[in-house]
Amino acid sequence: MTASGDAVRRAVAAVIDPELRRPLGDLDMIRGVAVTGALARVEVALTIVGCPASDRIERDVHAAAAAVPGIDAVEVTLGVMTPAERAALTERLRGGRAAREMPFGPESLTRVLAVTSGKGGVGKSTLTANLAVALAARGLAVGLIDADLHGFSIPALLGLVDAEGRPPQPTRIDDLMLPPVAYGVKTISIGMFLPRDAAPGAVAWRGPMLHRTVNQFLTDVFFGDLDILLLDMPPGTGDVAISVGQLLPHADVLVVTTPQAAAADVAVRSGLVARQTGQRVVGVVENMAALTLPDGSRLELFGSGGGDAVAAALSADAAAVPLLGSVPLSPALRAGGDAGRPVVIADPDDPAAREIARIAAMIATMPRGLAGRPLPVAPR
Repeated sequence: MTASGDAVRRAVAAVIDPELRRPLGDLDMIRGVAVTGALARVEVALTIVGCPASDRIERDVHAAAAAVPGIDAVEVTLGVMTPAERAALTERLRGGRAAREMPFGPESLTRVLAVTSGKGGVGKSTLTANLAVALAARGLAVGLIDADLHGFSIPALLGLVDAEGRPPQPTRIDDLMLPPVAYGVKTISIGMFLPRDAAPGAVAWRGPMLHRTVNQFLTDVFFGDLDILLLDMPPGTGDVAISVGQLLPHADVLVVTTPQAAAADVAVRSGLVARQTGQRVVGVVENMAALTLPDGSRLELFGSGGGDAVAAALSADAAAVPLLGSVPLSPALRAGGDAGRPVVIADPDDPAAREIARIAAMIATMPRGLAGRPLPVAPR
């Protein structure tokens, strides 16, 4: 191959697949590169027929090849991987793990953080979505599982819905599912699997189906290498909370409450149940705290002290559990959730956005509890 041909191959091989978030060259998706004079011809093998990222891949490959000095014209041909090529790719993506093996076990270096609450209506999902986006904005690789199977709302909060309120379906490569990405956060939700020809509906499942679904989210969804995986838990201490405790006993737990005493009393229970499964409560976040009015006065719509009360109760017979922050009531936070634009991105100077960003910074630098966990290192 000519020098310009080598340069084109290097350029197109460095293009990032928008779903797998890896270079096309590493994924063996560049089938051929030929340069004749100032014309570059590039053949790309897509993972599946009808790949939703095909247009973007074609544009990015075209732009990368056209940027090589001496190239004036580019022709990009899109093909599809053979079954054997696709099987080799899925094997490479698993990194040697067997199919259906959960990659977030005790030996994983991914921090798993389950965001829970005692009752609904405390803004847990809105807070989880904004924390995920704030962590991604700090440069971390972030995954988010919408484990609130009966009350899923994460796709809408992240803008992953169409005009009818339906989220996109994940791309499948054999038995692997690729989670859609919003604001740098890889996201999966049961809402992505409901029938497309029906109105956004409800999930009327009991324990075994709920457990199986959570397990599939953890095993069959390809998140890649993550720094942190967040789970938006359903309120309360029901089947999903117990399943997550069984599947991820090493997970950390963040408890969300409001300042109201009634909410705080119930929030404590979710932390206690998490501890019973071996999980570690790492902090409390108080949502819907006092709103500062234009005249400087404070409106404590839901009272005060709930966050401190939950932290104190969870610290009574165990290691100290800190109150990580109090997120004030915020019209911008609510509006961002309705519009699918998290406030930490849409209005970063809003008081709620600043507090969420501060909490995300604390979570990002929080020490890991790695005692007793095998680490993937070996002497040389």
